[in-house]
Amino acid sequence: MRRILLLLLFSIAVVNVFSIKRVVVAVPQDPDFLDPHRAAASGTYEMMFNVFEGLLKPDSTGNVVPAVAESFSISSDGLSYTFRLREGVKFHNGREVEMADVLYSLNRLRGTESEAGLSSDFVKFVSNIEAIDEKTVVISLNTLNTDFLEKFIIAIIPADNSDHNLNPVGTGPFRFVRYQPGQRLVIARFDQYWNTRLPEIDEVEFRIIPDTQAALMSFMAGEVQMLPRADAIQALILEGRYNLIGVEQNMVQLMAMNLDRTPFSDIAVRQAINLAIDKDEIIDLVANGYGTKLGSNMSPIMEKYYQEGLENYYETDLDKSKRLLTEAGYPSGFKTKITVPSNYQFHIDTAQVIAEQLKKVGIQADIELVEWGVWLDRVYARRDYEMTIIGLTGKLSAYDILKRYLSDYPRNFFNYFNPEYDKLVNSAIMQTDIDRKAELFKNAQSVLTEEAVAVYIMDPNFIVALAPDLFGYTVYPLYVQDMSTLYYR
Repeated sequence: MRRILLLLLFSIAVVNVFSIKRVVVAVPQDPDFLDPHRAAASGTYEMMFNVFEGLLKPDSTGNVVPAVAESFSISSDGLSYTFRLREGVKFHNGREVEMADVLYSLNRLRGTESEAGLSSDFVKFVSNIEAIDEKTVVISLNTLNTDFLEKFIIAIIPADNSDHNLNPVGTGPFRFVRYQPGQRLVIARFDQYWNTRLPEIDEVEFRIIPDTQAALMSFMAGEVQMLPRADAIQALILEGRYNLIGVEQNMVQLMAMNLDRTPFSDIAVRQAINLAIDKDEIIDLVANGYGTKLGSNMSPIMEKYYQEGLENYYETDLDKSKRLLTEAGYPSGFKTKITVPSNYQFHIDTAQVIAEQLKKVGIQADIELVEWGVWLDRVYARRDYEMTIIGLTGKLSAYDILKRYLSDYPRNFFNYFNPEYDKLVNSAIMQTDIDRKAELFKNAQSVLTEEAVAVYIMDPNFIVALAPDLFGYTVYPLYVQDMSTLYYR
């Protein structure tokens, strides 16, 4: 009898385990920081989008909508933003969000007398943050920035959390459960989420699988239910048996050149490199045709601000490339190195094609593979590299995309300094006339192209593969995985 009872209890436990709706998502890299105000990697935001919310949050159309705040207004001069906090919003630790948490979060971004600000935008533009009452906060700008509204998607976090990196606490539809470096990051549905529409998925594991082939095998074996970075070849393999979604992803894949290093400080050398590279061949060989050719740091998905025609500014011309190299003092070419993060096979494949193309004009480019953490530290933060290939994810505003090249931008890893460019971009965000604003942003793109600041390659199509019974995937003009809309059928 006792044995029968134990078997019955075991069976009930098994049923309960398997009744949990769980999704495993393959991702190629670890997060850089779990602290949302310090994180810079797109792969981190991809996951933690589900955990954190700001006063506002992005929607799938590229607009911002109320989140921790229930409403907002902008003054007639565009210099003041007033937010009214939503009632009953809870952090994942069960405590309600208070004005003290909002002030703490915003001042952490802007900086205080004792602490440097963690957001260059808040440091640069915000002049004052003031609570009018327990539910109303006003943020004042010192300079008009007509793209600043989008900045309020940055996370509101609890003031009493002793370590935001080890114990990330937000207000989103999922709460952080655990992170095992090199293995997985796990989140679970937050049942006290302020929105009455709770996710149907109980738990999500972002499984870190750097090798794309291993990720594909895990997906086909059923160990992984979502493969968000399927390439064109994998899509052909999976088509007909799995749910596939393919769209432009508002990403710019580029080859950056360190303008603080010889010979890349010479515009003629940079132009020669652009002329030596055949982007159409890269798109065919690496993306199997699933990519949109670019000529500057803007995807055509940003239709209002996109400058057409720049994609053909540097038509492949090996003879002209060699002439420019000779004029610059490199008649026989030179040796260089392309540093690529080893967890992105797409960028590795691109580097291999480019290295072969550069050989035709005498440039020998060796490929150096480095771990993701090393790339973030050495290339992105310390600017210690010659050339590198990376994908820069899109933003909701053209300013956020193009500010990466501003002379005073802390993460300008290109080492590009141009007062004319700075003036164009900084003037654009002060324009209330949308047509004039678009014109200035387009002119800024042209400057980047003419000065050959980088080799702008493509916006790769974003192909997501889902298990046959998994539905509800929502596409954003940002690189995020919104797990709150998924469901099994």
